[in-house]
Amino acid sequence: MRDGHIHSPYCPHGSSDSFEQYIKKAIEVGVKVMTFTEHDSAMSEEHLIAYFNELKKIKEKYKHSVKINIGVEVDYIEGYEEEIKEMLDKYGEYIDDSILSVHMIKINDEYHLIDYSPEKFGELVDLLGGIENVYYKYYDTVKMAVNSDLGRYKPRRIGHLNLVRKYNKIYPYDYSGNEKLEEIVKIVKSKDYELDFNVSGYRKPYCDEAYIDGYLLKLVRDYSVKTIFGSDSHTHDTVGYKMKEYNRLMEELQF
Repeated sequence: MRDGHIHSPYCPHGSSDSFEQYIKKAIEVGVKVMTFTEHDSAMSEEHLIAYFNELKKIKEKYKHSVKINIGVEVDYIEGYEEEIKEMLDKYGEYIDDSILSVHMIKINDEYHLIDYSPEKFGELVDLLGGIENVYYKYYDTVKMAVNSDLGRYKPRRIGHLNLVRKYNKIYPYDYSGNEKLEEIVKIVKSKDYELDFNVSGYRKPYCDEAYIDGYLLKLVRDYSVKTIFGSDSHTHDTVGYKMKEYNRLMEELQF
């Protein structure tokens, strides 16, 4: 009963819900371990320290009710590996748990968010000459993230591996048999990393699936890759969302 991907009032694209609201919801739905994973790239150094300090106090306050991990969602950005490593080296001692995620791809020295809007995704399809190329570019970037040298504090859990499918109802693509994706899963297994079983795609109107589903779920099962449930909550009311369904699925797959 663990939710390993929760945001906070420090998230600029989230809500103003307090830490206490998230925690009380977690306790209500039976979460025993929770990790706050705020975006490192969304905070100044001042805010990052404030985030760590506030969570340290709250962690102690609720230690008899729920285990709270202080974490970050590290945004992998191609070409900024040294900066990411410096940040992790500097603040790694504060961090209990973390996720490494790709939201952005680099095309011709420009950076593009993969999950900003259906319209922007359509522009990427045009720019790269087809939806298949968008998938391959995204998976290439994820592969770079998995293989990157980010130092001793590098996250060992890879976030929402199929985020590229956020708009699959508008831009359908049969990715079964995608060799790049299988390469990533093999590397994750060989490094003994974990995958974020991110269910927030169910809450996206043009996705309606977890970011581990279909062909990717088959690969996870075939290679026995460890997954950690993540609600990817940006509001307190979705903490633990579909956690029981996830647990049932893991039992069915005999994980």
